[in-house]
Amino acid sequence: MTCVLGMIVERELEIRNFVKTKYYKIIGEFENMKAEWKVDEESTYFNSPQLYNESGFKKEEDAKEFIQNIKNKIAIVEEVKKSKQKENPPLLFNLAEIQNECSKKFKIKSDETLNIIQNLYEKKLVTYPRTDARVLSTAVAKEITKNLNGLSKFQDEEIKKYIQKMIQEKYSTNLIKTKYVNDSKITDHYAIIPTGQGLENYEKLDELQKQVYKLIVKRFLSIFYPPAEFSKVSVTIKVDTERFYQSGKVCTKQGYLEILKPEKETEENNLEILKSLKKGQELRIVSMDTKEAETSPPNRYNSGSIILAMENAGKLIEDETLREQIKGAGIGTSSTRAEIIKKLEKIQYIQINNKTQIITPTFLGESIYEIIKKSMEDLLNPKLTASWEKGLEMVAKKEIKPEEFMEKLKKFIETKIGKLVIKM
Repeated sequence: MTCVLGMIVERELEIRNFVKTKYYKIIGEFENMKAEWKVDEESTYFNSPQLYNESGFKKEEDAKEFIQNIKNKIAIVEEVKKSKQKENPPLLFNLAEIQNECSKKFKIKSDETLNIIQNLYEKKLVTYPRTDARVLSTAVAKEITKNLNGLSKFQDEEIKKYIQKMIQEKYSTNLIKTKYVNDSKITDHYAIIPTGQGLENYEKLDELQKQVYKLIVKRFLSIFYPPAEFSKVSVTIKVDTERFYQSGKVCTKQGYLEILKPEKETEENNLEILKSLKKGQELRIVSMDTKEAETSPPNRYNSGSIILAMENAGKLIEDETLREQIKGAGIGTSSTRAEIIKKLEKIQYIQINNKTQIITPTFLGESIYEIIKKSMEDLLNPKLTASWEKGLEMVAKKEIKPEEFMEKLKKFIETKIGKLVIKM
């Protein structure tokens, strides 16, 4: 609880003390397309103190001087890079992932999500919810057609459509050699998936429970669908010693995105114009303009993102693949994280906005944080709590003896209390 409070207060202080910094980008328009300037080693401005970052100047007058220096030069297409990209369906839900998803989609608290999925589990609609795993075991994967056959009886038009397509297109149901099956990443329970049973209970659910159930079903069905495919074109335009960049990407085959529709549609971004360009082609410079930009403070945690940050020992990692790679020792467990947040709210150390699910510390919470920071700062470090969780996991796996773990913990407590007594 202490280190989670620390994470929330520190994020709030970071936002409160954040000072926006303006900087100025350069946007060039070249015959029906725009491209953005970025510095590189050949640039006149490489390592220049006038730059704020690789794509902007600190002062508007320096940006305008840049434009004056190159606006009458010749623009040449230096490179046109065309590529095909494939994107596989995401891994299945564990409790942290679906809590984050429900917080974003339905604006509900993590403990409410857990209660809903627990109810679905008790009605035999989904598998055990308190799990950290996002994959299936080999044994479950071998029997997965039972789940699919059960779901085929689900009287929901949208879900029926997805299953019928699987049958018509003869999508493989063999998951054994895919990233969705990995026995080494499962401790007690595998990912949350629909059982294909208990469908007679579906109509008794309230609307929110139905939506959460369908979220789990759709994530499950998506792993049997082919990858989404994209066509991408990246263009580099050289003007004297400076380079401008533009790229476009368009989805050519929906694949699994037919089920998990993205919240933001992929922009075509003048793809056809970019594709038509040829290396060595001269382009007319239509205009050069400065574009004001500014730095942004970090986002506050919400009831979903805080769970992900706890799972990753205080790091809020947006990229799903990276999140899965570094996962190891977190704060709390899948069973306790929502309860930690709930308790912090109950004792009025934090408050959660019901409409947005944004979390902020209370005056009391900030006061407690300040006292701990001055007296026993280590307790605010998520890595400390994560190391204890890791130690307990090692005890459970018989990698170390319980006595060894307890001895280290005892020494830590004695040292810290000793220092605290001296301070007082």
